[in-house]
Amino acid sequence: MQYWARRLEQEIDGVMRIFGGVHQLRGIYDDNKNLFEVKENVPRKLVEKVAGDIESLLAKKVRALKRLANAAEKFQKAHHWQDNIREEDIEYYDSKADTEYDDPDGEEIEREKSNSLKLEFTDDDNFKTKVNYSYAAVQIPTDIYKGSTVILNELNWTQALEDVFIENRKEDPSLLWQVFGSATGVTRYYPATPWRAPNKIDLYDVRRRPWYIQGASSPKDMVIIVDVSGSVSGLTLKLMKTSVYEMLDTLSDDDYVNVASFNEKAKPVSCFKHLVQANIRNKKVFKEDVQGMVAKGTTDYKAGFEYAFDQLQNSNITRANCNKMIMMFTDGGEDRVQDVFEKYNWPNKTVRVFTFSVGQHNYDVTPLQWMACANKGYYFEIPSIGAIRINTQEYLDVLGRPMVLAGNRAKQVQWTNVYQDALGLGLVVTGTLPVFNLTEDSSDRKNQLILGVMGIDVALNDIKRLTPRYNLGANGYVFAIDLNGYVLLHPNLQPQIINFREPVTLDFLDAELEDENKEEIRRSMIDGNDGQRFIKTLIKSVDEQYIDEVFRTYTWAPIKSTNYSLGLVLPPYSTYYIQANLSDQILQAKYFEHLMPNSFESEGHVFIAPREYCKDLDLSDNNTEFLENFIALMEKVTPDSKQCDNFLLHNLILDTGITHQLVDQVWKNQDLNTYSLLAVFAATDGGITRVFPNKAADDWEEEPEPFNASFYRRSLDNKGYIFKPPYQDAGYRGLDLENNTIGILVSTAVELSIEGKTLKPAVVGVKLDLEAWAEKFKVLASNRTDRDQLGTRRCDPSTSCEMDCEANNKDLICVLIDDGGFLVLSNQEDHWYQVGKFFSEVDANLMSALYNNSFYTRKESYDFQSVCAPEAPSNTGAAPRGVFVPTVADLLSLAWWTSAAAWSLFQQFLYGLTYSSWFQTEEVAGDGMEARETSCIMKQTQYYFSTVNATYNAIIDCGNCSRLFHAQRLANTNLLFVVADKPLCSQCESVKLMQAEVRAPPRDPNQCELVDRPRYRKGPHICFDYNATEDTSDCGRGASFAPSVGVLLSLQLLLLYSSTSRHPLPPAACL
Repeated sequence: MQYWARRLEQEIDGVMRIFGGVHQLRGIYDDNKNLFEVKENVPRKLVEKVAGDIESLLAKKVRALKRLANAAEKFQKAHHWQDNIREEDIEYYDSKADTEYDDPDGEEIEREKSNSLKLEFTDDDNFKTKVNYSYAAVQIPTDIYKGSTVILNELNWTQALEDVFIENRKEDPSLLWQVFGSATGVTRYYPATPWRAPNKIDLYDVRRRPWYIQGASSPKDMVIIVDVSGSVSGLTLKLMKTSVYEMLDTLSDDDYVNVASFNEKAKPVSCFKHLVQANIRNKKVFKEDVQGMVAKGTTDYKAGFEYAFDQLQNSNITRANCNKMIMMFTDGGEDRVQDVFEKYNWPNKTVRVFTFSVGQHNYDVTPLQWMACANKGYYFEIPSIGAIRINTQEYLDVLGRPMVLAGNRAKQVQWTNVYQDALGLGLVVTGTLPVFNLTEDSSDRKNQLILGVMGIDVALNDIKRLTPRYNLGANGYVFAIDLNGYVLLHPNLQPQIINFREPVTLDFLDAELEDENKEEIRRSMIDGNDGQRFIKTLIKSVDEQYIDEVFRTYTWAPIKSTNYSLGLVLPPYSTYYIQANLSDQILQAKYFEHLMPNSFESEGHVFIAPREYCKDLDLSDNNTEFLENFIALMEKVTPDSKQCDNFLLHNLILDTGITHQLVDQVWKNQDLNTYSLLAVFAATDGGITRVFPNKAADDWEEEPEPFNASFYRRSLDNKGYIFKPPYQDAGYRGLDLENNTIGILVSTAVELSIEGKTLKPAVVGVKLDLEAWAEKFKVLASNRTDRDQLGTRRCDPSTSCEMDCEANNKDLICVLIDDGGFLVLSNQEDHWYQVGKFFSEVDANLMSALYNNSFYTRKESYDFQSVCAPEAPSNTGAAPRGVFVPTVADLLSLAWWTSAAAWSLFQQFLYGLTYSSWFQTEEVAGDGMEARETSCIMKQTQYYFSTVNATYNAIIDCGNCSRLFHAQRLANTNLLFVVADKPLCSQCESVKLMQAEVRAPPRDPNQCELVDRPRYRKGPHICFDYNATEDTSDCGRGASFAPSVGVLLSLQLLLLYSSTSRHPLPPAACL
């Protein structure tokens, strides 16, 4: 077998030396040294410069943000409240007035009458939508009556912000959305643009956006306790579950939470035994487990509150250590549990208590009011579904009191996690600043209400433009993280689904393959330190099929005046890079000629990387079209034009000329058919991929951007020749080889040493004809010499001659498997259509033996950014998130009308009578989007070579069906050569190794275990949870509003009408 292995190694090396052109390309670079310089990447200087540039960018936004916040406070203080204000007195642009709502039944939808300004909009590339720079727009949540006195006064005084918005833009034309989110729910944003409507219900409320929540209060430690005693009837329990669900949505990653149910005893609803970070995954566990709560037993408030206080007093865990609160949901009770408060909370009252009376009942609510008022909290009523959203978020006003009273000390600009912009900008971060009410009452007491939060968006793409890219090489990159360890920038930050309700939270240790070195680097970055470390680590290939063990230098430093830290990752071969210097315009023109399609037939097809070479260059996914656009632009401008990136253009043109010389010196002089090659190719850092001959481009499926091509990046990180078969999943049935040609890529990096500086500016390779090389493989793995004739020898176990892979292909399986476990070549003709499959799909028994004998190591990881089809709803899950239809009792209940959401539901009810399809029971995802795809976690498994290098013989023990196999690594390649007996019977069963990506099972990874060893993080460095002058007298009260008899009569008539409508209303569902 060692003899066969040497023959294979020699054949591969011979072909690559003749056709690959590595040595010749080195000579070409050496001959053209006068056309380029070798520049150095100095990591610390690069990090320092980029961090400074990002700091300057964000500082400009901060200045605009402070100007807006100060102006808002001044305008509101000068505003005179008007009790008799009318909607027609206010002039503003209602962003929903121009919104198109789709009706699934195709029926014409009558617009709601509006006094909105009529504006004209023009397309704007910065905002990726139509805007009007002369006005701001107003968005008012669906569940808020825009004609109310509070809202009209809010619209009145915020109108003055428009002039400040406009002035800010004049000073900094790069500003994106400038937004004021009011505590009343009104959003005023600039520039004006129509609201982006969902297909169904618009549930957007600025007070539930990640940036508003972060800016409106300091971090929170929250314990939610839910009364599940027997008196909590079915509807009330559903209201409680939905209330908890909505309450969790008011928490951000800076907060910590636990949820418990109680009757005679208290117990957590989930597996979490202590406060856990309110991140997306933990909140998902809570939301699922809350649905399993069952009502039984009797109420014991003492059990619930003691549990909650014990949770908040646990100092042995990571938590927010700022605002502490207990949120109790109950249907009522008489016990005030004063002894519990005396024991745990008085006299300092460090824990706020918020009580929620849920459902419709006749209990005395005085004890619930007293609990809240006696503990610096607030009492709320949730008589029906319509009151949930508003009443589960208004506690933020109470938490904002210490911030307001702290004045300027609390005006801290905070930068958010990454999230999806609701108006279509894509991924953004937002700088936030709270806006305070500065008015005073007649006793000169300061107001303690937060007016809202001011925000200014920064698109991630604008930050990325400040980072180096192409001089770092294919495997170098810049990344940034926040205090939670979540990535702000990272090449692997690629969320696949838009969900406006949740931030995009990808931890640095999930963006890469986790190890101890990276844990320490992450901790140092969170702590705001700078540093550098050279490490050996594992990386995943860009196609996520392979694992490589590589060396990398990590360098990092804080971005000052922000809570971000910047990192740079460089492989050793990217310390230096080429910078072309084509000052000779005649030479520029000469090299440029080799990009022309009319030269392809003789010089091979050229793919150019779709990079932003010039500002006016139209990008295209079709490379032929992109090349045409590029050539057309180059006829108008020169490579030295100010509108072009001279570094990119000069390097591209240089590499065009260098690869053309490779064609002339090597490829044109060889007959590819002699060695059964379909193509030869070269790809470069400059963005050129040249494939020869031209016809081979028809079957070329690799990325035109070398930096995104798996063969290119892996060749740089691995020595020798890297084989890459065409990947086929488990269900692939193969091609008809008579009519189709399958090619196998073999590539290797070109390493240069110029004046002692080592770099890898290119990758060259060949494309093997599978069928021809499968025959060649059989001959090379045989005992046949050049003098032997095919078919003249036959060995079998009964003869004394030595068996081989050609003569004994009916008895022996001979295969080449790559370092990821994928089949490359086989002596079995029925394997040919399976080339590119994970070998366990071809021979599960043999692949298991290779893994069990340590030829391969397995690496499992999770992709938290995937998209899956929605799973069928379970009976124990949450109710459909459709439109709630109030019952007659709801409509006649005085308490129901105290809800600030009542108008909305009445309004939606009226809409439903007109747009009857609104009331069809359908799942709603995100902010009212139809549920088609959902974010999910995918489990990935990759295999890679262990350290075993020697020849290895072993027996697969299956009793009478045992198999002998031999395995040996081929030198200077990523191949494993395996020879094995064919299985004699089917009794030799083994566990089939899985490599394909699969949806992670529920609770995998196990959140219950992960929270007991939380990753290191830091919260905001300042906390505002107490102020001695806080007035806690406003702590909630019962219903006092009584609707007129005429209103009630009208509602009953509407219900009567709806009962005879052709679209009957479905049962009540949850918002």
